[in-house]
Amino acid sequence: MALNLTDFIVMTVLVGAGCGLSYVGLWSMLRLAGAERQRTTDLQLNALTDEVKALEARVAELSKAPVPAPVVEMVAAPAAAKPAAHRENEEVSPEMLVVMAAAVTAFLGKKVRIRSAKMLQQPREVANSWSQQGRMLVHASHNLRMKG
Repeated sequence: MALNLTDFIVMTVLVGAGCGLSYVGLWSMLRLAGAERQRTTDLQLNALTDEVKALEARVAELSKAPVPAPVVEMVAAPAAAKPAAHRENEEVSPEMLVVMAAAVTAFLGKKVRIRSAKMLQQPREVANSWSQQGRMLVHASHNLRMKG
């Protein structure tokens, strides 16, 4: 069974037309999917904008509230031990808790409640010079040298 020239031309035209129709169909589907994705993104952006405005209003409302004056107690304690102990047990202000909860709520998309938070120690208070020097040696050992 041999193919003559007209059969070959007809098959070529049919395959080309099929490829062209597939291309046009897929291109239109891609455009529709892109438009739908754009609409979804715009809706999410508008919702986040509204949430940020509500949070800004809430922060402004909280900043207008009277803040009680801090109570200062004088305790006789060694000067070196007081900052570290005070730093470990220091509570975060209620305003900061509201801001953190709002940020997490905006990020996760559902309401969260922060039950407690406290300040962490500064890295300089935790690490001593021997451990810092050891880390520097380990990091320096990973430097790649240029080969000449």
